[in-house]
Amino acid sequence: MLQPGIYEQIIDEELKETLSEIPDQRKAIGPIEKAEASKILSRYLADIVEKSLENSIDKDDSLNKQIDLINEIIAVIKRRTDENDCRNFLISENAEQLLALLNENDPLLALGRNALHVIRPETSISQSSLFTGAVHEPSLDSEFKKEILTSDHIDMLVSFIKWSGLRLLYEELKSFTQKGGKLRIITTSYMGATDVKAIEELRKLPNTKIKVSYDTKRTRLHAKTYVFYRNTGFTTAYVGSSNLSNVAMTSGLEWNVKVTAKDQPDTLKKIEATFESYWFAQEFEEYTEESKEKLAQAIKTERNKTNSTEQVFSFDIYPYPFQQEILDKLNAERKVRGNNRNLVVAATGTGKTVVSAFDYKRHCNENKGSSNRLLFIAHREEILKQSLACFRGVLRDPNFGELFVGGYRPESIDHLFMSIQTFNSQSWIDKTHKGFYDYIVVDEFHHAAAPTYKKLLTHYEPKILLGLTATPERMDGQSIFSYFNDRIAAEIRLPEAIDRKLLSPFQYFGITDEIDLRDVKWERGGYDIRELSNVYTLNTEAAKRRCNMIIKSLSRYSTDTGEIKGLGFCVSVAHANFMAEYFVNHGIPSLALTGDAPNEVRNNAKKKLLSGQIRFIFVVDIYNEGVDIPEVNTVMFLRPTESLTIFLQQLGRGLRLAENKECLTVFDFIGQANKKYTFEDKFVALLSNTTGEFKERLGKAFLMFQKAVTFS
Repeated sequence: MLQPGIYEQIIDEELKETLSEIPDQRKAIGPIEKAEASKILSRYLADIVEKSLENSIDKDDSLNKQIDLINEIIAVIKRRTDENDCRNFLISENAEQLLALLNENDPLLALGRNALHVIRPETSISQSSLFTGAVHEPSLDSEFKKEILTSDHIDMLVSFIKWSGLRLLYEELKSFTQKGGKLRIITTSYMGATDVKAIEELRKLPNTKIKVSYDTKRTRLHAKTYVFYRNTGFTTAYVGSSNLSNVAMTSGLEWNVKVTAKDQPDTLKKIEATFESYWFAQEFEEYTEESKEKLAQAIKTERNKTNSTEQVFSFDIYPYPFQQEILDKLNAERKVRGNNRNLVVAATGTGKTVVSAFDYKRHCNENKGSSNRLLFIAHREEILKQSLACFRGVLRDPNFGELFVGGYRPESIDHLFMSIQTFNSQSWIDKTHKGFYDYIVVDEFHHAAAPTYKKLLTHYEPKILLGLTATPERMDGQSIFSYFNDRIAAEIRLPEAIDRKLLSPFQYFGITDEIDLRDVKWERGGYDIRELSNVYTLNTEAAKRRCNMIIKSLSRYSTDTGEIKGLGFCVSVAHANFMAEYFVNHGIPSLALTGDAPNEVRNNAKKKLLSGQIRFIFVVDIYNEGVDIPEVNTVMFLRPTESLTIFLQQLGRGLRLAENKECLTVFDFIGQANKKYTFEDKFVALLSNTTGEFKERLGKAFLMFQKAVTFS
């Protein structure tokens, strides 16, 4: 039955009969325009042929029978139109496609390879498709790399270009242009989003021309188009929402249509013509070596303009949807399954403490009139201070709770934030009976396998016990799950947190380190700390060469070293001091910080990092857990990290989301290691100690790590 609405449908015999029963005033019929007839009729015929071939497949007809049908159609066209060329269009009975053709002097041939080894995009270059960033699709950056390497000429039209996005494709663009490929780029300084370094690196490429619009009031170019021209006629173009940035190329919710010249030739022609009109428009100026200062000033002006219009809003604190999911699962565990001892596993930066605060608030609402005594246990003063501030914010009570750690002594013990060290030194189980606390939270619960936690966890019988951790699986084989009947109440692991845009995406660069660690003493599952420190500091010439290599790597992969807010994880105090001194002497303001540093020193270091007074804090035994500096955008692993738990904790220092933070850049300087040291073994060990969904998620984490790694 025909539905009311608009159509552009050829009237066949069946439709003609249906329309004959409809009054003239209810239908609009017009002739096929002669100028468009060939396209309209061929499209109509193509639909019929496609349906017929699909029916042939359903009937298990062979491919040869389908080809026979096509050849019969071609033969009819030849007879009716007297087109002799149609004879050449008959499909070979071998039913094959040409996939690639090499030049006579192609390097692949010299390597003993053939045309079958040619890199090609995963998606079709003859049929248009849509990229939505779905899991089953190839990522945009991986597809672009293959498009670049198989093109003859490339045009890009984007609002802005970030170095974090360009560096994903830089090596491919470099190879493309060095082999004679021509690259043209149009971009703008709109909103100050473009990175000067990205434009400068593009300018240095051969056969590359760039045009920039500085008129942000009038132009405001929002188009994002990438065209990959091929002399074979199989040109492709991506038109959509992705600028050249890391997020847009890898993890953003971006939609891009891949248009091919074979099935949408008119669209490709329009893209080409429009690009040409922009290329020769006056508002787009050619970028040269002398243009750098102008672009930098334009970007600075735009950024200042944007910042000046920012507004600050005050609002009540509510859990994010993903935190509410965890709260609902906890509620179900208690109300439905009767489990009052629960473990929450949540990736660093997803707000485990916030979840516990909201959960405690719900407990208080359900038990009004009760004392609702709270004991919050952690192993570091910084964690306890942040946790107390979080509870006060969620409960909207600036006087809630007291600290019992270091020099802090509480006046009341009803709502106590206490370190595990103080708990044991004060023999707290002798001062409070087993039912004294109604609600107990143990943060960083992976430490609970240590003997220092045993008295705490076996003495008390609270109404609710809540364990919080990002890394429950321990490398020493000890399990913490026995405290929770070998179950996890709710979890959100690192891969899922990044996939759900709860944490910053990251790019991992494994940098080859010439330092040889094969002869460094190995004991108790790791390198001897003293010997490792000596290798990195006392061997002055080798240590300096290593530092030079580290600084060069920063310059190569970082967007702008002047914008870095970085942490460097070192092996010893001597190593941290050595790194900080070397960086300062080479124009990169830095300082060293250790776990023994007073709170005032730590706070000042943080303030200096955030204000831009320093670029790096080189740390030892600090900033592994519970310390939030969301603005950190660079992390350097300057020593081997034998423990996966510590590796993930240190990585987590940079994964928190922050304003104007596009992604985290991770540098891991990898030397010639002791044969007993292998990162993959950590994942293998974890996988062997887990089952079901946990095992599946850890496997995905390993695959994600492998995918993120770039070795240099």
